[in-house]
Amino acid sequence: MAKKANTKKVEVEPQIETMEEVVTEFFEETVAAEPKTKKPVMETPKPKKDTWEVKDRMYYLKGSKKPLSRMIKSANIHWFDEEAGYERELKHTSNQRTSFVDEMKGDQRLDHIIFRAGNLFVPREKTVLQKLLSLYHPDRDVIFYEDKPVARAENQIEWLEMEIEALNAAQSVDIDMAEAIMRVEVGSQVSTMSSKELKRDLLLYAKRNPQLFLELVKDENVILRNFGIKATEMGILKLSSDQRTFTWATNNRKLMNVPFDEHPYSALAAWFKTDEGMEIYSNIEKRLN
Repeated sequence: MAKKANTKKVEVEPQIETMEEVVTEFFEETVAAEPKTKKPVMETPKPKKDTWEVKDRMYYLKGSKKPLSRMIKSANIHWFDEEAGYERELKHTSNQRTSFVDEMKGDQRLDHIIFRAGNLFVPREKTVLQKLLSLYHPDRDVIFYEDKPVARAENQIEWLEMEIEALNAAQSVDIDMAEAIMRVEVGSQVSTMSSKELKRDLLLYAKRNPQLFLELVKDENVILRNFGIKATEMGILKLSSDQRTFTWATNNRKLMNVPFDEHPYSALAAWFKTDEGMEIYSNIEKRLN
């Protein structure tokens, strides 16, 4: 007979996790799962780039008088520093590398600033004096100014282009517009001018005063003003001596009152655009023709 195998019962003790172990394991997993955040890197502000152009500079006294010599203040002057929020004292010296007194070191040898025959040339090596004159000096653009060839060229180009535009406009305007514009310049004399004289003077006026000429060309009331002036000159309308009332010249019947502080013919031109004014305009136009 076969013998029965001896079997021993092995008792396994149940593993019971304590609350402390569970909590500890939870926080360890949570911490491990959280991504690491990078600390923000503070950027160091970059110093402002000095845009000062190193070059020779010329300065001139303003006005028509050019004395043999003229000295301007080189000490006891101040400039308001907006970034610092206060006034800073300025001084021109021969031995310092700055014009600001609060930046100077050691003794200060005052140097004069003298214009000869109305001008002062400052070479490129004298940057401190150039900045004092061009940026900080309180008499800048009052007693003297810096000559700026590039800016002057830009202004001249702008003027020349405006002159060309005005001359082109003068070439294309009709006789009525030409007469209306020239009446602004020469008054009632325009009525006695021939068409050739009118055209010539119009071109000269456009060349001499291009900005004003272009403004007149674009002014929609200029023809109406001229129309009103012609009607008055030809005895159709009458303007009172105080320039406050327009009437019919034949019977003195009032047409309109001129508003206070308005030019009478500008007011008349605006009135011609109203319903009542348009009827009067048509009536006058028939008489003029």
